[in-house]
Amino acid sequence: MTGDRGPGKVHLVGTGPGAPDLLTVRAARLLREGDVALYDNLVSQEILALLPEATRKVYVGKRRSRHALPQEDINRLMIDLAREGARVLRLKGGDPFVFGRGGEEAEALAAAGIAFEVVPGITAAVGVAASACIPLTHRALAQSCTFVTGNLQDGTMNLDWPLLARTRQTIAVYMGLKGLPVLCAKLIEYGRSPETPAAIVQQGTTPQERTVVGSLATLPAMAEAAGLRAPTLILIGEVVALRDVLAPGASGHATAAS
Repeated sequence: MTGDRGPGKVHLVGTGPGAPDLLTVRAARLLREGDVALYDNLVSQEILALLPEATRKVYVGKRRSRHALPQEDINRLMIDLAREGARVLRLKGGDPFVFGRGGEEAEALAAAGIAFEVVPGITAAVGVAASACIPLTHRALAQSCTFVTGNLQDGTMNLDWPLLARTRQTIAVYMGLKGLPVLCAKLIEYGRSPETPAAIVQQGTTPQERTVVGSLATLPAMAEAAGLRAPTLILIGEVVALRDVLAPGASGHATAAS
């Protein structure tokens, strides 16, 4: 990491939902070429194992109320390393521009005059839904799909409930496990049927994948009884019922991935 080879560059790399064979070809190539990897909590150990031994690895992940580094410090670290001439891999679970703060980091890099590249990854909603055999859209059931974050703020969620309560759409909720009871209650309050099919998937696309299928009325209690833990993705809408057809041996209860 010396400056004699010219300025460095930052690669904002989406590593997908967890399974290493879901990496893009470009992401897999860059993993072999970086000098420093700044990685998030959701980057799987299997993917980190693909990094060469010589690559410096720095954990900068965030969990609820536990941040290894504040976002401003992560931005500064990327900038400083690039100015030293390093090829910096900023590894993120899913896709950098889908709830990954990739936009904020790209803004900081652009403002500092640092060269960067955004490498898309399979976002959790796409990868996990496919793994759980739940289509996000379907001509007869859902003509749209909305991605939202389910983080609680002061015990509630600041979401557009009238919009989310409309039928014939699928809702994919990131980071919503803790707020699942609030989410389901609010959707019912704003007019979504309590019988609307709903599912929550833990560690989707990995060998530890578990899926709980119920309804808006039953899913919170079912998820608690199953002892699910983050990371999870919640899927809500009539398309969830198709899991019975597409994965008949795994429907109805908490199940291990087939």
